[in-house]
Amino acid sequence: MSREDIDITVENFVLTIKGEKKLSTEVKEEQYHHVERRYGSFSRSFSLPQTVDSNRVAAEYKNGVLTVRFPLREDAKPRTIKVDVAA
Repeated sequence: MSREDIDITVENFVLTIKGEKKLSTEVKEEQYHHVERRYGSFSRSFSLPQTVDSNRVAAEYKNGVLTVRFPLREDAKPRTIKVDVAA
């Protein structure tokens, strides 16, 4: 697949990945080639937690691997709370 064949959207905390894998049309003379790989359109949707900052979701496609990163909102990140000692 190429990068242009993949479409990623985030709407209402739902991540949707759509794409199309095209059938290879490579033909070699006097040889038979049997293909068992899947091809065609696909679509997958995933619910995201409310702690994800949907405006900063990033995706990278490199060497056939799609990586999607989901940064947390600033108010959802863990923080340290100082405990005061009463005298």
